[in-house]
Amino acid sequence: MSDDLHDYVIDEGMEITLHFTLKLEDATVVDSTKDKEPATFVFGDGNLPPGFEHPLKGLGAGAHDSFAIPPEHAFGQHNEQNIQTLKREDFGDETPEPGLMLSFADKAGTELPGVVKEVDGERVEVDFNHPLAGRTLTFEVEVINVKPATTH
Repeated sequence: MSDDLHDYVIDEGMEITLHFTLKLEDATVVDSTKDKEPATFVFGDGNLPPGFEHPLKGLGAGAHDSFAIPPEHAFGQHNEQNIQTLKREDFGDETPEPGLMLSFADKAGTELPGVVKEVDGERVEVDFNHPLAGRTLTFEVEVINVKPATTH
């Protein structure tokens, strides 16, 4: 392998700089770096879920590609057990309304985002599924650079 940067391909221990666009089934853009700085990360560092990282393996600088990421490799399937019924008093001064996104702390103190689905008198139904759970996402990438990661 020569020292020419274009000879490197995405694999473990490589630093990757890329632009990406994440779209829903109906082509709605969920996230994109196109109008911002490109994303730079080390393959396997946890910045990207494995389902998004795996298809990138073997791509080199200049590659343009698009991948369909099924829910089980993206944000999981929608799980009915993640929909909880809370009491209105659990919201304190906040007025729960459908669509309202709130953050709740679980028993371990971890912040869990939840979206209010339904308010029925004193009962408030909150969905703790990831907003993209159950969705097949299109992951479009434009690889700008691939190089060995430097350890700090």
